[in-house]
Amino acid sequence: MEAITEIAVVTIPAYSHQASILEFCKRLVLLQNHGQFHVTCFIPTLGSPPSASMALIQSLPSSITCTFLPPVNLHDQPLDLPLEVQLQLAVSRSMPLVREALKSLGSSSSLAAMVAEPLSIEALAIAKELNIISYLYFPCSAMMLSLCFYSAKLNQRVTCGHQFRDLPVPIEIPGCVPVNGKDLPDNHHDRSSSAYEQFLQRCQLYHLAEGILLNSFEEMEAGAIRAWQHEEPAGKGQTKKYPSVHAIGPIIKTGSSIEPNRSDRDCDKCLRWLDTQPPSSVLFVSFGSGGRLSQAQINELALGLELSDQRFLWVNVKSPSDRASASYLSDKNEEDPLHFLPSGFLERTKERGLVMASWAPQVQVLGHSSAGGFLSHCGWNSILESIAEGVSIIAWPLFAEQRTNAAMLADGLKVAIRPRLSDNNSGIVEKEEISRVIKCIMEDGDEEGEEIRRRMKELKDAASCALMEDGSSTKTLSNLALKWRNLNHIN
Repeated sequence: MEAITEIAVVTIPAYSHQASILEFCKRLVLLQNHGQFHVTCFIPTLGSPPSASMALIQSLPSSITCTFLPPVNLHDQPLDLPLEVQLQLAVSRSMPLVREALKSLGSSSSLAAMVAEPLSIEALAIAKELNIISYLYFPCSAMMLSLCFYSAKLNQRVTCGHQFRDLPVPIEIPGCVPVNGKDLPDNHHDRSSSAYEQFLQRCQLYHLAEGILLNSFEEMEAGAIRAWQHEEPAGKGQTKKYPSVHAIGPIIKTGSSIEPNRSDRDCDKCLRWLDTQPPSSVLFVSFGSGGRLSQAQINELALGLELSDQRFLWVNVKSPSDRASASYLSDKNEEDPLHFLPSGFLERTKERGLVMASWAPQVQVLGHSSAGGFLSHCGWNSILESIAEGVSIIAWPLFAEQRTNAAMLADGLKVAIRPRLSDNNSGIVEKEEISRVIKCIMEDGDEEGEEIRRRMKELKDAASCALMEDGSSTKTLSNLALKWRNLNHIN
């Protein structure tokens, strides 16, 4: 009987990251004709694991085992510690436990390789210390990966004391569409911050990886994927070799999207309502599980939906907050957020709109015949799900790398339209502009909208081809699995 090949995975305490890397694990263990794989996933925690994470883990095949590490203590840190810094500290302070877990796993199984995420990249140094071949699983775009490789050079080219957002010209990222400084990720907005310094430090560790597993596909981001597949001079006649990049996406949720504590009744209500709508007629509005809007922006969005006169499904509605990521790590119930909608809005739009404070099965919604557009916060998982279903996007980024994603979608791939902020420096998108972009995406006859829909259809077809048996992403993952199986035999 052929030996089982063990792969170790280190992720972070954020559901969206866990969902992506565990979907990759599922794809690996379900590969045909590549021997048997078992994956052990180690998950640092900030407290009790959220219910969404628990349900995700319970749905996994038996060949994937998840272990939650003990919660870390952040009582010595400020209460207003930025989200990314919280996540990074949780992972960093869990590294001694990761080292012991890897040592134990390696002594008791045929451990062929370890896979870590960007925020758990310190595990790569531990793997090197333990003589374990290691890989980086990059859950974002190739554009973001290119920015990571380029970050040190970019930082050197900006004068000390200046910020990227103040640059008069767009920033050239190798292999990518130029991007305005204000559209770089949140951790780039203050070059003197600890978050930016930690980002630069993490990027330098990427070179410890044997390879990088990228949740994108060649046909979508060929330029960015190829931009770093070379060697460059490192001084004194030496060269610095970049890790190989393995594009294995799109990796998205498959099967049922039901999550815990999410009422089956709400899910059924949502899908039944979609069943009654005409084909391609509904705009799906969702800012993800963690995104929030200010009260002023909630008002404008609601009135813009009403003004557009289009059908819409608005889910995950939350009470207002001036901090866009306020709910990202929260699993708590809150007061009724529909109370914060404009007076009379629900009554006036009840014939053509459905508003839900609860979660909705996003993959099933986007795949429904009535879905015609997606107003999205531009999280990478949501983008890939929309591309897989060929649903055009209104790009409305909130935090993290979402603005960079939005720039790529709207300016590079041209499969999205991005609403303009008002001219009064309020940071608000006004109802008239919201109505304009909705009509562009949803109405027939709009030239810009027609072109966006055409390009999205082409991208959907390319994504489908990449995942076929002889597609680029499937062949790339198969070759990687073969390499790991052979490493197992050598060990």
